[in-house]
Amino acid sequence: MNRLGLFVSSVLLGLLILSSMVFVVDQRQFGVVYALGQIKTVITEPGLHFKLPPPLQNVNYIDKRLLTLDSVDTEPMLTAEKQRVVVDWYVRWRITDPQAYIRNVGLDEKAGASQLNRVVRNSFQEEINKRTVKDLLSIKREELMNDVKKEVLDVVKGSKPWGVDIIDVRITRADYADTITESVYRRMEAERKRVANELRSTGAAEGEKIRADADRQREVTVANAYRDAQKIKGEGDAQASRIYAEAFGRDPQFAQFYRSLEAYKASLAKKSDVMVLDPSSSEFFKSMRSSGTPARK
Repeated sequence: MNRLGLFVSSVLLGLLILSSMVFVVDQRQFGVVYALGQIKTVITEPGLHFKLPPPLQNVNYIDKRLLTLDSVDTEPMLTAEKQRVVVDWYVRWRITDPQAYIRNVGLDEKAGASQLNRVVRNSFQEEINKRTVKDLLSIKREELMNDVKKEVLDVVKGSKPWGVDIIDVRITRADYADTITESVYRRMEAERKRVANELRSTGAAEGEKIRADADRQREVTVANAYRDAQKIKGEGDAQASRIYAEAFGRDPQFAQFYRSLEAYKASLAKKSDVMVLDPSSSEFFKSMRSSGTPARK
């Protein structure tokens, strides 16, 4: 029984030691084997590999995929004309030499991202100091990104190489700082209000001009119509007077009688009209006192 227990324990211990000696490297990773804290070997090919059991040897993994570093610093940068702008950017980078990376940067991707962020930030600040806001928004923006990439490559591949490669550097946004943006918006709003007021004033002036011209045309039209009407009326009155004169000239007594009737009609137009006269002596009722209608010649 004791022999069986010893055998089982030996087998379990052997399996435990064997499992600590076997490790798998994924195709997305580098496998770095350490021997007493020193890099023993770097495994770049995926698959099953062996090492000595801890603490003689340990293994660490580093990502060899294409990594993306996004800017997290919102501190404004100064342009050539001393304008404060905020630039958002990202960097595509990859670890190519794990040994150099571990010696000069750190043990994981976070260490490289932290140092790379500082280098890219300084490079952007240096290049933006040489350019205007217009350059950031024009075709020279591509030139700026290429210059930043070149400077970053010079740093990471300098006297102490980082063991990384910079694939691309891109600007995603370039804008004024919040305080300047608010000021710019206020100026734009004031300018738009000025233009709107100017357009309203011009429209009001044009409206008054159109209304004045319409009033003038109306007055001219009414005056011309009144003139024509008075002319026609005068011609009609003249023709009527001529006809009356011809008719009354043929029989003066009838004309006098007709005019008397018209005068009676105008004087007694309403039932309530009252006239106090002496019919026997008043010339007004002379025609009514006549014995008969005057004979026509």
